[in-house]
Amino acid sequence: MKDVFIYDAIRSARTKAKPSGGLHELTPSALLKPLYRALTSRNQLDPNLIAEVILGCVTQYGEQAANVAKTSVLYAGWPESVAGLTVHRFCSSSVDAIALAGLKIATGQSSAMVAGGIEMMSRVPMLSDHARVFNDPDYALAHQMLLMGSGADLIATRLGVSREACDAVAHQSQQRAAQAQREGRFKSIIAIETSRGWIDRDECVRGTLTPKQLAALPPAFAALGAAGADQVQLEQFPELTAIQHVHTAGNSPAMCDAAALVLMGDEHLGKTLGIEPKAQLVSSTTAGAEPLEVVSGCVAAAQKLLHEQQRSAHSIELFEIHEAFAATIVKARHTLEIEPDKLNVNGGVIALGHPMGATGAIMTGTLIDELQRQQLSSGIVAASGAAGSGSALLLERC
Repeated sequence: MKDVFIYDAIRSARTKAKPSGGLHELTPSALLKPLYRALTSRNQLDPNLIAEVILGCVTQYGEQAANVAKTSVLYAGWPESVAGLTVHRFCSSSVDAIALAGLKIATGQSSAMVAGGIEMMSRVPMLSDHARVFNDPDYALAHQMLLMGSGADLIATRLGVSREACDAVAHQSQQRAAQAQREGRFKSIIAIETSRGWIDRDECVRGTLTPKQLAALPPAFAALGAAGADQVQLEQFPELTAIQHVHTAGNSPAMCDAAALVLMGDEHLGKTLGIEPKAQLVSSTTAGAEPLEVVSGCVAAAQKLLHEQQRSAHSIELFEIHEAFAATIVKARHTLEIEPDKLNVNGGVIALGHPMGATGAIMTGTLIDELQRQQLSSGIVAASGAAGSGSALLLERC
């Protein structure tokens, strides 16, 4: 098996998933095009060297349908020889894209790959693909599929996580993200030109948000519970008497637009390009957890990865874990026994935004940048999909 290296990780800014958002005017391919160009210019990369582009994308509908990985490569002017594959494991999709690219490199199928993700939620909104499991309650029940917010409230209820604890997670995420912005820590952002000017700053961060303002927000998923989600969960967990609806718009992920790309290859690629790798992809894994918790898969995947590598959380220096609602982070802290100063040190998707198919690749770039900034050695990226699925990566700084 060959060693797998990450040579570059870049992304767009994360902008609000609204017509007023900074990237809204761009189609998915139009957003990816300058990232492909940046990847080539930064690394003196001949695109003919790339065997395949693998992108995560969740809502594969409209402009994001028809294998956006391949069509975006052609739109960007890359050679027809570059294959394209679009993968979907909900919000862990681009973690899986990186893992799959890594496996192809490790087994010698490819010497150079690009992985990443795209989600333009202002143009292709979440659930606009009309998946039956999210629209037909009986069908959803048969497949143990609930919407993410309902799963997060179940996690909080089972663990006894209070509304105050969830709001504290959100407040810390906002504070850390605002500090990271002020200090210019997000080195992987590539400025994108639009008719409004150059977009190079994450838009969703609300560093001035106070605990009092968070506490004033109403529960976001009580109506889903009343519509039947609570009953399904209570039947599955009869020891519970009620579902506590502790998640709000303030302690849930912020929807946004963004894309990210990661240049990966074997040792030969670095020698060919005359560049040094930034990190080594040591291992990857996937896991499944309680499906009705929906978004706890990131915890299960990180736990499985540590077990497979015979490591403890104490031996890992940084964690980028998908803030798939605040209760998920509380569960990660307790289950994995992660020290607070190791977890999402630059904020998470509650503050920075969650472009579903691109989130994992963005977190990967953030982790690599932070390992370099602090001169640390190892880190884990973990993200949840729906129905309890999750995926994780173990990286070591080169």
